[in-house]
Amino acid sequence: MNFFTHFGRYFLMIKGMFSRPENPKLYWKEFMHQCAEIGLGSIGIVSIISIFMGAVSALQTAYQITNPLVSKYIIAQIIRDTVILEFSPTLICVVLAGVVGSKIASELGNMRVSEQIDALEIMGINSKTYLILPKIAAAVVVVPMLVVISMSLGILGGRITTSLAGILTTDTYDKGLVELFKPYNVFFGLTKAYTYSFIISSIPAYFGYYVKGGSLEIGINSTRSVVISCIVILIADYILAALLL
Repeated sequence: MNFFTHFGRYFLMIKGMFSRPENPKLYWKEFMHQCAEIGLGSIGIVSIISIFMGAVSALQTAYQITNPLVSKYIIAQIIRDTVILEFSPTLICVVLAGVVGSKIASELGNMRVSEQIDALEIMGINSKTYLILPKIAAAVVVVPMLVVISMSLGILGGRITTSLAGILTTDTYDKGLVELFKPYNVFFGLTKAYTYSFIISSIPAYFGYYVKGGSLEIGINSTRSVVISCIVILIADYILAALLL
């Protein structure tokens, strides 16, 4: 019953967000603020992880392909497809679940514990629309952009590594990137990014919005929201792969 209680309350929260804004300009300002918070606050860790992700993929792929009959540019194809299909959308969003999700949960939890949310409700402001909607909307806009950046940096990291390690020349690597390229893979990767961005923003928002207790419960709910977000991402990863591939 506890699961169904949370499940129903979660969808009621989502439904409650979509009401007419009291002041659209104020909501736009909050939306832009959240875009800057999520985007600028995450670009550093996303860049570092993406470059090393492509570099490690390049070294491990080259280590496993030892058959002299296999063309060397196959390494670039494997790096390209693994980065676009799986590493950038899934791994980056799992990391962002910890970075962005915990921040959303702790911020809303602190507002709930300090009774700021109750004050907004007393003033006649829909707190779900004012506090949660800009965060989810900003995540849905910004996270796919971060994933695209991650894809580019991951492929670039593989290119630099294969060149420095003497595995491939840059011309061979570039040839492998365009060989048998399927634009549908990018569509699939972005579909996953949009789905995960909603997950890593809405689930922490739920746990933060409905927190009960004090600072200890804020930390517990923040951790719980990250764990559940990661689990839901992995489940969604399997479902999307089964449906779209």
